[in-house]
Amino acid sequence: MGIIKGDIIFDLDGTLWDSSQGVASSWNATIEAASNPLLRQKKLTKDDIRAVMGLPMDDIAERIFPDLSKKAAMEMLDKCGEEENNYLAEHGGILFRDEDEVLDYISRSHRLFIVSNCQCGYIEAFFESSKLERYFSDYLCWGDTGREKSFTIRKLMTKNDCVDAVYVGDTRGDYLSAVSSRIPFIHAAYGFGKLLPGDNAAGVLNKFSDLKDMI
Repeated sequence: MGIIKGDIIFDLDGTLWDSSQGVASSWNATIEAASNPLLRQKKLTKDDIRAVMGLPMDDIAERIFPDLSKKAAMEMLDKCGEEENNYLAEHGGILFRDEDEVLDYISRSHRLFIVSNCQCGYIEAFFESSKLERYFSDYLCWGDTGREKSFTIRKLMTKNDCVDAVYVGDTRGDYLSAVSSRIPFIHAAYGFGKLLPGDNAAGVLNKFSDLKDMI
C-alpha cells in the first residue's frame, strides 16, 4: 500500500495495451506488397511480434528481417511502422481491464508519462484509438532519441523536472532500464515478459487495477 509517491512512467506494449495482433496484420500487409519475392513469403504472428516488443527498433529490424542488410532491414521496418501507426490509430489494440477507470483515479494525484522503445507516431496512434491521452502529461520514445530506454527515461524526467518516479513495465528489459535510470520498477506481470529470480522489483501488478492499491 502507498509505495508509489511520485510520478509514474509507463511502458506501452504489454503494460498499457496489447497491439500484437494488429501489428502482425499490418506488417504482413506491408511485407506482401514488398518487391522482394523471398520477403513476401514471410508471415508474422502475434507471438512473433510479442517476442520483440520492447526492443529498440534497430534490434527488431535485425530479428524480423535477418536475411536483409542492416540498412534494408531498417528501411523495411520503417515502412511497416508507417502502416502500423495508421492501422492502429484506426483499429487500436486491446486495453487492459478497468484501464480507463484506473488511469482516471491515479492521475488525480500523480503525473503520468509514457516511455516506449517504439517509432515516432506509435504513442500517438495509441492515444488516437484509446482516447486516453488526457491522463498523460508527456511521453517520449526511441524514435525521438534513437537511444536505449534508460536514456529516454532520464531525458523525459529531466524535461519534466521529475525527481521522484517509478517505471511500470512488463519485461526484464524494462526492469534493467529502470535500474540503470536509478528509479524503482513496478512489474506488470500480466504482460509479455518475466523477471529472473533475484530481480528486485518494488512491486508487482497481477492486473492493471492493482495500481490503485499502490497509490
